[in-house]
Amino acid sequence: MYHELYIDVFFCVNFMMDYFLLLIGKRILKCSATQGNICIGSLAGSVLTCVTVVIWILPSWVKLIIFYAGIPALMLKIGLGIRGGREFLRGVIGIYIGGFLLGGVFTFLHQYVREGSFFFVVAVLSYHAVQGIWGFIVCMQRFLSYRCKVTLLLNGGECTVEAIIDTGNCLRDPKSNRPVCVLEEEKIHPYMTGEAIAKLRKIPFCSVGQKDGQLPILEIEEMRIYKEKEYRISHPVIGICGESISGSGEYSMILNPDIF
Repeated sequence: MYHELYIDVFFCVNFMMDYFLLLIGKRILKCSATQGNICIGSLAGSVLTCVTVVIWILPSWVKLIIFYAGIPALMLKIGLGIRGGREFLRGVIGIYIGGFLLGGVFTFLHQYVREGSFFFVVAVLSYHAVQGIWGFIVCMQRFLSYRCKVTLLLNGGECTVEAIIDTGNCLRDPKSNRPVCVLEEEKIHPYMTGEAIAKLRKIPFCSVGQKDGQLPILEIEEMRIYKEKEYRISHPVIGICGESISGSGEYSMILNPDIF
């Protein structure tokens, strides 16, 4: 039993997949490789793959080393300019993550396309799907890095809430020029009545859908922010928002980044 291998088709397929793989690796590793280097790296990887397959006298274990170590190393060095050490290890991990994602999406899409002529269309769709998946992962990671727990000390009590650090929150108290963090009114009700909140000093603010708003503010005893370490802010200024801050209820406070 034998299999026919069209080396030209095999080369084109490998070149295309290696090219997409290096593009994904470039995004994962955030390196500044040029399109020319990526093309040369893909070309080198494809040529070495074809040569390894054609030379049938090579032992299987040698081919495995070349396929899973030699070719990725060559592609990283030429295509992405990865040298050695920890950077190389990150590169290998990035290439394999990209490979697993690309292979998984390609396998999923390919089951719906039986015609061989549509292979390249499926490959392109798989690449863009992986780019979208990775973009979503990065966005979620970035979002979670801005999430934290906050404990507020006021009127002899403690209130712990979920918060986000919003770089778009530039709100400041015009009187003291201190940064203002915004808290849902519902969270402060156990410690202050609605009448007391209504008597608080108000500052102007604008948000989406509201240009000329008035936000009640108060100064509390202390605010503790828990991220990679604990931050203690003495006498912070807190704005009381009468509406829900997060539509999904995932957080109830917006921190001003200048508070740190």
